[in-house]
Amino acid sequence: MKLKLLKLSLILNLCALTALPVAHAADKVKIGFVSTLSGPSSALGVDIKNGFDLAVKLNGGNLGGLPAEVLVGDDQFKPDVAKQFFEKFIKRDKVDFMTGVVFSNIMLAALPEAIEDKVFYVSPNAAPSSIAGKDCNPYFFAVSWPNDAYHESAGQYASTKGYKSAYILAPNYVAGKDSLAGFKRFYNGKVIGEVYTKLGQLDYSAELADIRAAKPDIVYTFLPGGMGINFIKQFVAAGLNKDIKLVLPGFSSDQDIIRSVGEDMLGIYDAAHWAPEMTNAANKKFVAEFEKEYKRLPSVYASQGYDTALLIDAAVRASKGNLEDKELLRKNLKEAKFASVRGDFKFGNNQFPVQNYYLREVVKDSQGRLVNRIMGQPIFTNRGDAFSNECMMK
Repeated sequence: MKLKLLKLSLILNLCALTALPVAHAADKVKIGFVSTLSGPSSALGVDIKNGFDLAVKLNGGNLGGLPAEVLVGDDQFKPDVAKQFFEKFIKRDKVDFMTGVVFSNIMLAALPEAIEDKVFYVSPNAAPSSIAGKDCNPYFFAVSWPNDAYHESAGQYASTKGYKSAYILAPNYVAGKDSLAGFKRFYNGKVIGEVYTKLGQLDYSAELADIRAAKPDIVYTFLPGGMGINFIKQFVAAGLNKDIKLVLPGFSSDQDIIRSVGEDMLGIYDAAHWAPEMTNAANKKFVAEFEKEYKRLPSVYASQGYDTALLIDAAVRASKGNLEDKELLRKNLKEAKFASVRGDFKFGNNQFPVQNYYLREVVKDSQGRLVNRIMGQPIFTNRGDAFSNECMMK
């Protein structure tokens, strides 16, 4: 129902962008930031917030030359709580932008609040494939990647590597289904097991027994946060890593996971669009400043939170602080020029990024720290997504 609402509102929203009165520069920019900041999956939301906060701090507390007021809500991993915060920040506090949500099911529950009130939602993470395609909307921008992208990259890698059989596993919700669909889209071997677990599940003994019996060449999982931490620990403890290769999306092998799992992560391959060691100037600055501020290496989530703030900063600046002219603001969001940590940044017609995806391996750096290192050339170069041709927007 919510997705239908987004689709039905697309044409009206596009028209509404051109029907707004001339407005003057605002005296500040207000951001509603809603994310999972408590519970087993809170590391993801905290990293996004830390990255976003760091960008604002390095900008002197401003975005686009205006003082930035960031209103924060903890969705507690509950869609109804997120929806309440969206409604509060949009209707009562009159924010100019919404951002922050980690999980697709939570974002889809709350997003209509922003769409209906014509408030831009700039996603630092959750980006369901449907919104990349038929349900695209002028008020939705993704700074991360479409839900399928990392998984498509992993599937392509597994095919290129010649793995003949795969057992694939994900939680039973929108992003989980998108993830395995993406992997299968580019994997040309045989899928001998496809399992959807309960969202938030932490005990994988039954699934591991099934994997042992199936004897696949590889296991591919999408299990963010605490789910992934537990799965990897249990996979290694069961000794399955000795005979079966574990391949992951980047966020399931990221710094939050590495910190919790430790050296059992060594040698694990994953697919992602960013790594801490990228040598562009913007990334070097981001990694150094993040370590200085938070005493740890940043994750993919942190990098996306940082880029989200920089995107908003660039769009507000280009709009000269005119936040009421929605057509102008959308144009400047879509065409924003900023120093992304991933290198060159651009949007496709559906307002999702067009970017490179890489194979990474968990290794020890020169300081003995466990980090993700990019291996060779990109798996995909300037990859958009499989859904943009379904999007009506230009």
